Amino acid sequence: MTSTHAFWLAGRQATGETSFDVTSPWDGRLVGRVSIPTEAQVEEAVAAAHASVEAFSATPAHVRAAALDHVSRRLAERTEEIAQLISAENGKPIKWARGEVGRAVSVFRFAAEEARRFNGGEAQRLDTDAGGQGRLALTRRFPKGVVLGIAPFNFPLNLCAHKVAPAIAVGAPIILKPAPATPISALLLGELLAETELPEGSWSVLPVENDKMPALVQDERLPVISFTGSDKVGYAIMDSVPRKHCTLELGGNGAAVVLGDWASEEDLDWAATRIATFSNYQGGQSCIGVQRVIADAAVYDRLLPKIVAAVEAQVTGDPSDAKTDVGPLVSEDAAKRVESWVDEAVAAGATLVTGGSREGASYAPTVLTELPAGTTLAREEVFGPVLSVQKVDGEAAAFAAVNDSKYGLQTGVFTHDVQAAFRAHRALEVGGVVVGDVPSYRADQMPYGGAKASGVGREGVRYAMDDYTYERVLVLTGLAL
Repeated sequence: MTSTHAFWLAGRQATGETSFDVTSPWDGRLVGRVSIPTEAQVEEAVAAAHASVEAFSATPAHVRAAALDHVSRRLAERTEEIAQLISAENGKPIKWARGEVGRAVSVFRFAAEEARRFNGGEAQRLDTDAGGQGRLALTRRFPKGVVLGIAPFNFPLNLCAHKVAPAIAVGAPIILKPAPATPISALLLGELLAETELPEGSWSVLPVENDKMPALVQDERLPVISFTGSDKVGYAIMDSVPRKHCTLELGGNGAAVVLGDWASEEDLDWAATRIATFSNYQGGQSCIGVQRVIADAAVYDRLLPKIVAAVEAQVTGDPSDAKTDVGPLVSEDAAKRVESWVDEAVAAGATLVTGGSREGASYAPTVLTELPAGTTLAREEVFGPVLSVQKVDGEAAAFAAVNDSKYGLQTGVFTHDVQAAFRAHRALEVGGVVVGDVPSYRADQMPYGGAKASGVGREGVRYAMDDYTYERVLVLTGLAL
């Protein structure tokens, strides 16, 4: 008999009156049963978080840092167990799941380090003007209030870490709402938080049903919302609460640009391998996965067959097998959507070079060329293992092709030309430019976020800490400066 996973209400375990099943997208087996909080329990969690704002903000830095260090260590100690859980509930190949746990270990460690440095204050002499004689301004940052963190399914541990760790680091209470498809990883994170000495009420992990979220979003006691997910949902949240602070990490259709100077066999082999890997890792379910390749005509004819060969070499199958590169999508419905988009593109004139087949929740790694501009696949984020390759003439045309998108998250530019790298940094309408690699590179301590429909605000531990806080100035008078 399967036991039911409790949720975490104001730092303690609790169960509701109903539950739901979490099943593996690979084989449909039951991964776990998760208890759903009642409306009264959600209210209790919100009230507790709101009541803890002042006390948590005043918690000594060493207490918050110690809690973060503890979670980092415990994640490392339980890496294999947690990776197996991520793989089971998400369908992520085990090698990528292990990598995700490693990243979460780093996120909590980075947050512990930042908690010790944070809020030393910046002193500013005001006697640069006669009216400020004898005055000094000290500026520090303070939490805006309780954070509502809404996490997606594709990184069920690490993207929860990116909500929780910065909040703890600054002393902001947080209510974490994990994705319905993958809540158990977040509940395990709650288990580790419960081992710390964080103040009562300062955190909750609530697997609330999606249709109950509007009330939480609207609650005035939750002034900060950190959301990762689709642009449609993210902007609907922002539009519904225009006076709240929203950080939105939304979609993308990441481009990898291969310029004409990236021309040796070694260069093209590297680009093809990286493109194939990161258009398909996690079933293509990454907002900075490679969806578009924009190749200079000088290298296109040599690059395309290398990409196709590298894509066809991706090992598909059981996500629990360490040899598997590409597992299933999160659900059969997700795979059917990808299938329909590819079929639409082919019917409109795209050339299917490889792939294009579905079995259950799995979709074969796919490469298309001559993708018509008006198709859904050309305009939207596919969130599946599908790649289009486009030929352009020159750098200007390549950069224009990148910008011909409503999204602007990250772009990879394969070039040896430092001047071209700086031109890309200036010209590309994205949140990040990665030179010599795919757009899928992310270091968890760097600023991460997008432009246009890819969102607002930045994650990355220190940058999220800034997002969760505001500056408050203290003016001291009558000083002998």
